[in-house]
Amino acid sequence: MADRTTTRTAAPATAPAAAPADDRDFRIMRELAAGRYSRLVVIALLALLSTASTLLLPWAVGKLIASLGSDGLNGYTWLLVGLGLGSALAGAGATFLLARLGQQMICRLRVRTMRHTLGMRVADIRQEGSGNLVSRITADTARVKKLVDAGPVQLPMAALTTVGTLVIMGFIDGVLLLVTLGAFLAAAALIFAVVKGLRHSYTAVQEATSGLAQRYVAAADAVKVIKAYRAERQVGDDLAEKAGEVARREIAAARMEALMMPVMTLGQQIALVAVITGGGARMLDGKLSLADFVAFLLYLLQLTGPLMMIASAVTALRMGNVARDRFTSLFAREQEQDRDREHPLTSSSPSSSSSSSDGQAVPAVRFEQVHFGYGEGPVLRGADFRVPARGLTALVGLSGSGKTTSLELMQRFAAADSGSVEVFGRDVADWPLAGLRGRMAYVDQSSTLIQDSIRANLTLGRDPSSVSDEELWRVLDRVGLAEEFRGGPRGLDTVLAGAVDLSGGQRQRLALARAMLTGADLVLLDEPSSHLDSINEQKLRDLVDELSQERAMLVVAHRISTVQHADHVIVLEDGRTVGEGDHTTLMADCPAYARLVHGQMLVVGTGAAA
Repeated sequence: MADRTTTRTAAPATAPAAAPADDRDFRIMRELAAGRYSRLVVIALLALLSTASTLLLPWAVGKLIASLGSDGLNGYTWLLVGLGLGSALAGAGATFLLARLGQQMICRLRVRTMRHTLGMRVADIRQEGSGNLVSRITADTARVKKLVDAGPVQLPMAALTTVGTLVIMGFIDGVLLLVTLGAFLAAAALIFAVVKGLRHSYTAVQEATSGLAQRYVAAADAVKVIKAYRAERQVGDDLAEKAGEVARREIAAARMEALMMPVMTLGQQIALVAVITGGGARMLDGKLSLADFVAFLLYLLQLTGPLMMIASAVTALRMGNVARDRFTSLFAREQEQDRDREHPLTSSSPSSSSSSSDGQAVPAVRFEQVHFGYGEGPVLRGADFRVPARGLTALVGLSGSGKTTSLELMQRFAAADSGSVEVFGRDVADWPLAGLRGRMAYVDQSSTLIQDSIRANLTLGRDPSSVSDEELWRVLDRVGLAEEFRGGPRGLDTVLAGAVDLSGGQRQRLALARAMLTGADLVLLDEPSSHLDSINEQKLRDLVDELSQERAMLVVAHRISTVQHADHVIVLEDGRTVGEGDHTTLMADCPAYARLVHGQMLVVGTGAAA
């Protein structure tokens, strides 16, 4: 927008439509197996080999004992070595391959989560909260990873090992098997009751963790204010209280988890005593050989491992299912593109919508009886105004009168409850979203920048290679930043993060330069001069004057110098339009505007006289 001849960048393609409802339901196994069935088959085969080797080990020991003193000693010895190595290597291979597959799925899940979040409606993003969203790609993905580690291989193989062990124990001696099962049944009943209550505990833990993350992110963002008011201890105490709540919930969950292993161990110990006692009696009766008795004891001792693995896997499944449900609820959030209507524009150029049927210029923006509120609190109460297609328009009013909200409605960050919001003669609901925002440029109150290079900030939403360095330096020069950045060691590639930061005024000018490069027909500036000194404010005013000759400039203004200078002024009071016109006319005809000026609600800018 530095020159009207600047090539307009094509509006970014509209993001794909929201996935069908069944795709919004996050299913871990479907995501893990998608296009990777051959890898899962290899993992399953390795796991089966490891399980089979494990099941054969006690049998081989029994055979070795039975063949003591015979020629078969060496053969069974080598068989034991082979089974041990086979079980270890196959198990390690299956574990590694599954872990790699799981990490790849977690990466895809994080990418999907971040892309989906960026595509959500602004109101939904605010409702979720940044801390809650961060916990999705940290704590929740960690729990999903544990579920992946346990679910596809660990739990089935542990179950198979348990069943196989019990079957072999039954073939060795059915009576001792019944004794073993009786000892474990009491423990299993208690474990089932514990597992049933764990899901509620894990849900409470994850909700508390998300709340803590939300508070901590907010505190980190406000650290300058916290330090300025010496509130480190106060905020730290509040965070400590939230952390204590998380700890209490985690301790409650850990208390239930702690019961599982001791109960399992107790069941094994009772079974071991019963088997030794009963087995000794059966050996004396000649109904059980020494080799079979040793093999049975080894199987009994081996049974604890898979049973504990099952208990651990069930715990991981409970935690992972809670995390999965949180991802499902996030993916069910509507994307902005879901609300686009199928009315494609014939052109995105100004000429396609610059004049009405009677030859009059179509306003850049028109509000007609617009009502809007956040929850039950109304903000706009029938706002009516227009922004001319050319020139500088100032939007003024007391705090809370609906100025910034009006800008959000123009960009469809939110939708009006009733009334009509038109941009270049077309209701915003009828615009394709990319086309609507492609006609605008926006500089918010905070002059928000991304943590990336100066070049990336200037070309945000565009291909950086499509804009030459000369054009970037030219627009930086027009906002008074070229010399400040040329002296840096990396110039346009200087990354704005960590120790490299900009002042409020520099951030504001860089955000304005970004807006200038878009070539937009409507530029929205939310108080662009609040951090500028008198020299740079005058530069900004001269630049806005030049740009407003060819496009619409809408400025949320708090400085009288900006308002006096505007071609058109809109006055909002309690969400209603109470005046439109130039400064002189409004001073004479609009009491609300006069009160703003005389009451110094419109401040005198540096070097400007009211």
